[in-house]
Amino acid sequence: MLDLDPREVFATDAAGVRSADALVAWLDGPMVDDGTAAEIGMFAQMIEQEPGRRRALIGVSTDLRAARRRGTPGDGVNLFVHGAIATYGTMCWSVDEAVEALLAARAAGRLVIGEFDFIGNSE
Repeated sequence: MLDLDPREVFATDAAGVRSADALVAWLDGPMVDDGTAAEIGMFAQMIEQEPGRRRALIGVSTDLRAARRRGTPGDGVNLFVHGAIATYGTMCWSVDEAVEALLAARAAGRLVIGEFDFIGNSE
């Protein structure tokens, strides 16, 4: 069994979120993962508090359960999470859309990154 310290996990994860210029959140599943929801909320708050800093918040849902509920409030995604993404970023329904959203954020000057591939490796 792994000996994990919750404070260490939080400190490491929070430092990564704070240093990120983009957050791409994978939202598939019967409900949004608790940790992912916390990261989205944290990142949205940072965008609000630092409006001059370049940032992109992108939610990705390819889950058919959510797709069937599109057109309903939240489009099948937790309302708070969807609201944060809609307010400060882009909600996408495919990986291709998410890549397009990253490229659009870069073109709009919200990101300064080199070329990247589907797993986020900078070149």
